[in-house]
Amino acid sequence: MGAPMAPTLEHLKADAPTARIVSRLESEGAVVLDGFLDGDVLARFNTEIDARLDGEAEGKAVLSPAVQWFMGAKTRHMTAVAAKSRVFAEEVLVHPALLAVCDAVLLPNCANYRLNVAHVLDRGPGSEPQMLHRDELVWVHLPQPHPEVQVASIIALEDFTAENGATRIVPGSHRWARERQPEENEIAVAEMPAGSAIVYLGSTIHGGGPNTSDATRRRGMHMSFNLGWLRTEENNYLSVPPDVARTLPEKAQALLGYAAHDALASGGGYLGVVDTRDPIELLKSGEL
Repeated sequence: MGAPMAPTLEHLKADAPTARIVSRLESEGAVVLDGFLDGDVLARFNTEIDARLDGEAEGKAVLSPAVQWFMGAKTRHMTAVAAKSRVFAEEVLVHPALLAVCDAVLLPNCANYRLNVAHVLDRGPGSEPQMLHRDELVWVHLPQPHPEVQVASIIALEDFTAENGATRIVPGSHRWARERQPEENEIAVAEMPAGSAIVYLGSTIHGGGPNTSDATRRRGMHMSFNLGWLRTEENNYLSVPPDVARTLPEKAQALLGYAAHDALASGGGYLGVVDTRDPIELLKSGEL
């Protein structure tokens, strides 16, 4: 008897019905959306970030040695994407398919959701496999069990192959006991063409794959959203300060966290106000 076959991931069109996408997330914890970015958006976004990414050093210093190891010694890492790319802020951040999924998964447990982090990860040849992990463990102090708190995505800005380090993901792991670790034959490889995206829950185990190619880099972008009452991984108010934020569409401002989390209609309170007012209104009036 041969070794068990590794699982595969379902591919749906990015314009598939939201209910179908959410159904796959609920059952498998992840789904690939093909054509997430069309060719024009993809080309303009890559062009916009080319020079900035070329200026990033592999394995640059980050928060701590542990985080630096997690990112990878051969990874170029670009953060604060909304402040550096108009294409991202105006077209990718507000992608309707992903926001519709966030509406379905996150809004039952918050008044609004916001961008957790967006960063470009360009993994060079020789990159080692990333430790398999759950993104939601940045909020490790949340009691278990808890509802889904995060919807995440990894967008292929170039073709993702097993050889160049396509994301590894464990279907069904969002339902596992926390102590369970995957066997090798339970790990799927998210091979997908440039412009596609794998969408997954914060509770799903995954990690970057090893880049075993001789010369091919693997450029992708992680973009995730979390419940509006949780602190975000990237401090978007400083990464995208008011001088930049006020030039962006109001939807982008809200997703970056400038909108107050107003739960008054649900019998709660409000969070994130400035002088008891919604920062979105202060940006609009020029007071912020």
